[in-house]
Amino acid sequence: MFGLGTQELIIILVIALLIFGPKKLPELARSTGKAINEFRKASSGILDEEEEKKSEKSEGKKEESVAKVEKAEEEKVEKIKVKE
Repeated sequence: MFGLGTQELIIILVIALLIFGPKKLPELARSTGKAINEFRKASSGILDEEEEKKSEKSEGKKEESVAKVEKAEEEKVEKIKVKE
């Protein structure tokens, strides 16, 4: 991912253990996991909202095109009535 191998990760974990201590490290990991989970939920919520907006726009365009087709058909019917 970042070009870190097993040895580098072990060194980072040992340094974190020395800095925070064995009691605080699990709490930090737990809070970090919760924060990442909340971030994922929020970002997926934003993506869902964007998809809804796009689908609403496309539905609106479909309704407009259907209305145009119906109007054109009505005009054709009126022209046929006038010719008769």
